[in-house]
Amino acid sequence: MELVSPVVAAPMAGYSDRVFRFLAYEAGCGLAYTGMINARAVLAGAFDPGECRAEGGPVAVQIFGSDPGLMAEAAEKLVELGAALVDVNMGCPAPDVVKTGAGVALMRDPERAAAVVRAVAARVPVPVTVKMRRGWAPGFPEAVEVARAVEAAGAAAVTVHARYGTEFFRGRADWDVIRQVREAVRIPVVGNGDVREPQEARLMLEVTGCDAVMIGRGALADPTLLRRTVRYLTRGELEPPPDTRVRLEEARRRLRLAALRPGEGEGRAVLKRHLLRSLRGFPGAAALRGRIAGAASLAELEAILNGLPSGEAAGG
Repeated sequence: MELVSPVVAAPMAGYSDRVFRFLAYEAGCGLAYTGMINARAVLAGAFDPGECRAEGGPVAVQIFGSDPGLMAEAAEKLVELGAALVDVNMGCPAPDVVKTGAGVALMRDPERAAAVVRAVAARVPVPVTVKMRRGWAPGFPEAVEVARAVEAAGAAAVTVHARYGTEFFRGRADWDVIRQVREAVRIPVVGNGDVREPQEARLMLEVTGCDAVMIGRGALADPTLLRRTVRYLTRGELEPPPDTRVRLEEARRRLRLAALRPGEGEGRAVLKRHLLRSLRGFPGAAALRGRIAGAASLAELEAILNGLPSGEAAGG
């Protein structure tokens, strides 16, 4: 799959909804993933098929599970619904995922990890990728070994988040492991971890040799980060970080886009999470965040944001 830019929007559970993907593609991202989807939920019909709807670009779906057969069957169903790429999650460190042998726990067993990828790749006609971490923990199989195993099993690309699973998101990402994986495999490698400014994305590309950069949490705190990074990497144009006025405008636009999509339940919950993240750091924003958290409808959220001049947020 040819990417239009070397910037990829990460799969983030509870955040990577249709609006997030639309904005990512609008910003010029080469690829935008869904949040991770439980393979068993797919087969049980307990997920929103609207997540496979294209929103400005190809639908890259991420699934998690540890049973090769179930993962392959779920991937096939998702492709039938519109997925243009299937990513196998080998990076989630959440305890309820790890205890099932899925997520980053798969990295403890490279043979099973390869079996999952092999089964999925044999079942679907679209690229199959893998998102992994540096490893489960020191002393366990690490990214280079697992990357080689999944490459041999048919993975079209790998993304490496440069922290151990046991670190969650603590400390600094060790980008050197991304370089090691890039040198160990022939398939494209995407780097991930601690990219919060466009200059850091360029630095990651330079020091690791990776083919693209994946941005996740940084884009939640700064809704302009994806666009600014794409422009910097593709045009050499460096824009300043957004001020209060721009961040508030972005929040209002996200709300308007969410209102255009059917269903308020989970969509409203995701929207709230985005707004709460993007409004962090505003002087006097604590009261605003409390009002957002307590809003009972999209209309109420709209009234809160539309009734807040930029000066109110800036002045506390």
